[in-house]
Amino acid sequence: MIKDNSLIYGMRPVIEALNAGKEIDKLMLQHGLKGELLPELRRLIKELDIPFQYVPVEKLNRLVRGNHQGVVCFISPISFQPVENLLMSAFEKGETPLFVILDRVTDVRNLGAIARSAECAGAHGLIIPEKGSAPVSADAVKTSAGALANLPVHRSKNLKETIDYLKSSGLSIVAASEKGTTPYYNVPLTGPVALIMGSEEDGVSPEYLRRCDHVVNIPMRGNTGSLNVSVATGIMLFEVVRQQVSEQ
Repeated sequence: MIKDNSLIYGMRPVIEALNAGKEIDKLMLQHGLKGELLPELRRLIKELDIPFQYVPVEKLNRLVRGNHQGVVCFISPISFQPVENLLMSAFEKGETPLFVILDRVTDVRNLGAIARSAECAGAHGLIIPEKGSAPVSADAVKTSAGALANLPVHRSKNLKETIDYLKSSGLSIVAASEKGTTPYYNVPLTGPVALIMGSEEDGVSPEYLRRCDHVVNIPMRGNTGSLNVSVATGIMLFEVVRQQVSEQ
């Protein structure tokens, strides 16, 4: 059965969705799941390389009131794109590549707001990890004011490898972090660039900071410890725009 446009539950409906080539945002399986259709479901998960996680039945019960049979699936309202295609598209247009990489940004409203700012700034793509990220759901699309319909999204299985790929392709990797010692406006951002923005709780992971060409901070005068990540991303994006326009 389909509860809404993004949530499917039950063994057979989920198998049918996978066979139909639906873009899966998240698949949750009950711990200790059994059933005659389970081997077919597992085969499809492996064959299609679908991200999934095992969860307690209580979590599924909170999501679905009907008979979920231990399987709940979220369908993404968008199609994810290979990062190579996004980069090639930017170069083919003769434009300076600009990407936003999100590290453990789990609030769907922040994801939507960031996508909106990124699309308005002319970014060529949003990059999120396969695990530990807010779902690209109908709520995210709504919060983005429809920007997610126009902004390509890459869902990375290995964010370290994706960052290394962008770096080897000539992009400057810039992270905004409280650990940064250089104000963001003192770093050159006129060339190809990928901005890394981290979670509000922990910031950008150390393993990604080590891969950066620049780690910058956003100077603040008030007493509050940090900015909302969507606001910080907007500041960084439009500093890129400012510098690129000034160079023209």
